[in-house]
Amino acid sequence: MQEIYNKEKLIIEKTELEKEKELIKNIIKTKKELEFSNNNFEFAEEDLIDYYIYQIKANQAKLDYLIKLAKIKGINVSSIKELEYNIETLEENAI
Repeated sequence: MQEIYNKEKLIIEKTELEKEKELIKNIIKTKKELEFSNNNFEFAEEDLIDYYIYQIKANQAKLDYLIKLAKIKGINVSSIKELEYNIETLEENAI
């Protein structure tokens, strides 16, 4: 009898809590990317103006989608700002 070896990793399904944490982290990350794009747009010159407009639109669409998902899952979107502050504080203390 021949053995078959599987080179693929076993995919472990995430728990609902892990999925919610990841969603919140993605919302926070996207908000930061949107702020970064807005700030860079303020100082953009010539060809970079179109680039940052694209970045702003893309990040806004992504943020809208993530917030919609969070509301569907029952996550209080208004408390994300407080969570963002707590995560930043933890990251600063870890450094």
